Amino acid sequence: MNQDSFRSFTWTREPASFKEENGVISITTKPHTDLWQRTYYHFRNDNAPVYQTETDEKYFSFIVRTDFTESHHRFDQCGIVLYLDSENWIKGSVEYENEEFQHLGSVVTNHGYSDWATTEIPASEKTMWYRLSRREDDYRIECSADGIIWKQMRICHLHEGKGTIRFGIYACSPEDSSFTARFSDLQFTECAWAAHDGQQPDDVQ
Repeated sequence: MNQDSFRSFTWTREPASFKEENGVISITTKPHTDLWQRTYYHFRNDNAPVYQTETDEKYFSFIVRTDFTESHHRFDQCGIVLYLDSENWIKGSVEYENEEFQHLGSVVTNHGYSDWATTEIPASEKTMWYRLSRREDDYRIECSADGIIWKQMRICHLHEGKGTIRFGIYACSPEDSSFTARFSDLQFTECAWAAHDGQQPDDVQ
């Protein structure tokens, strides 16, 4: 993997405040910031701060550790993101729900329609690792409690996810809230998502 193909991070909408210090990126959210398109809720929100780098590498993995100790209000969230434009993106995060549980989940938005796949985890969990892997225009999101043992969250296809893409981190507070999320241990690695070794594609004889 050519590390030079990963350029410096830039903002697509800046947060209330942020800083980078000793390998930790801190993002403080603004109230009423979110990413969502149409499905079920019938609204379109596209104002979350997104901090991304760019690459045309077709096979790689991106890892980040998130600390959301300060999240405290419904839907406060932070995580990993691949944001192309308002209608084509992927995100994986933990969203605060209440003092008992929160949602570990992912959203895939293709051509302006979002989905949301979740599982409940205890509210006491305040850190999470994510790994985003790319194989051409297919993607996998994984999570880990320790950065060592990984669990698959989702495999998905992004219709506009060929060629050059942008990906990185985000944090937002959809309701009347603000909190500071912290990101560390960012890594770019060879693709950790091995090529499939089972059933062959239909077009292979």
